[in-house]
Amino acid sequence: MRKIYFFILLLFISFQNIQSQGLQLSVYSEISIITVGPGDALFEAFGHSAIRVKDPVLQMDVVYNYGLFDFNQPDFYLNFTKGKLLYKLGKGPFKNFVLNYNYQQRWMKAQVLNLSQQERQKMYGLLEVNALRENAEYLYDPYFNNCATKLRDITKEVLGDEVQFPTSYSEENYSLRQLMNKEISWNTWGNFGINLALGNKLDKDISAEQYMYLPDYVYLAYKKANKTENGKTISLVKNESPILNFKEKEIKIVWYNPIFIFSVLLLVTIVITYRDQKRNKRSKWLDFTVYFTTGVIGLLICFLWFFTDHFTTPNNFNFLWAFFPNVFISFIFLKKKLPSWINQYNRFILLLLLATVVVWLFEIQQFSIAIIPILALLFLRNLYLLRLLTSKE
Repeated sequence: MRKIYFFILLLFISFQNIQSQGLQLSVYSEISIITVGPGDALFEAFGHSAIRVKDPVLQMDVVYNYGLFDFNQPDFYLNFTKGKLLYKLGKGPFKNFVLNYNYQQRWMKAQVLNLSQQERQKMYGLLEVNALRENAEYLYDPYFNNCATKLRDITKEVLGDEVQFPTSYSEENYSLRQLMNKEISWNTWGNFGINLALGNKLDKDISAEQYMYLPDYVYLAYKKANKTENGKTISLVKNESPILNFKEKEIKIVWYNPIFIFSVLLLVTIVITYRDQKRNKRSKWLDFTVYFTTGVIGLLICFLWFFTDHFTTPNNFNFLWAFFPNVFISFIFLKKKLPSWINQYNRFILLLLLATVVVWLFEIQQFSIAIIPILALLFLRNLYLLRLLTSKE
């Protein structure tokens, strides 16, 4: 009996999907780009984009949201680390969508697209097919395949060469990293972590369309975009209106921010090194901590570089100052008497630190400003160790 009920339920759901896909939108239907402001959490810091389909004749007002993910899905954090995180397209009542962001106090804007009824029908049909359970999931990438880029891609799929997105937004061109740094303050742990984990592919020149990984630029791109209709060029957006009016949120800079914490660590290192110099000795626990910590960070960088599918983690020159062999060398610093070759290793580490500065100055890769105290700390301690060990040879 249960199998019969299950079969009937499955048949009903399938019928609903087929019926929904077969709906013909009326001449009064509208399709809108919805842009939502940033939220409080790091993954909400860039805002959000979605598509609204409204038809008063069919009493339809739904939102198609490519930004759904489940923290409880199997191996969520492992898949996220490995670059294999699945997001999916969800469909739901637009009023619920608005209520959610009203509760979060995030602003929302709508841009009604200037589409013919045939174009609206085609976009609606694509969204319906994409929302099917077997099609809804997609491999997420924060820069090249997310809730914002999906809107650009589906619009291009519907309109083809008839749509022209802007080729620039200002006189100054930005890289993916620079755009990210504009959205998240440099002196936050989120910004520091992203800059630490991602390599110099984030620093390459990008096209104006690639700016559209950010919802703000999706909004701006559609605002400036044109389409060709019957040989004439018209604006892609027919009209726009605010839905929720809230002040823009920003990630708050906490007192224990990166620059403060790393500056304190630098100050502590200066004091301990000065004391060591007076006694002509070495604080073993400090050297172990410095080398072990940078080594662990280096191992993480190497893992993201070589053992994940993230497109932006390779070629990460943070490995120059966070040198992964340090994690093994650190245990040697726990010994009272150090081997003679450690002096050569210290010289090599100093060369790597200098190389970090060169890479930064020549813009091969941009680093977080917050690593300046770290670089100063590493220079200071390695110079002291080199001087101390040389004097004892």
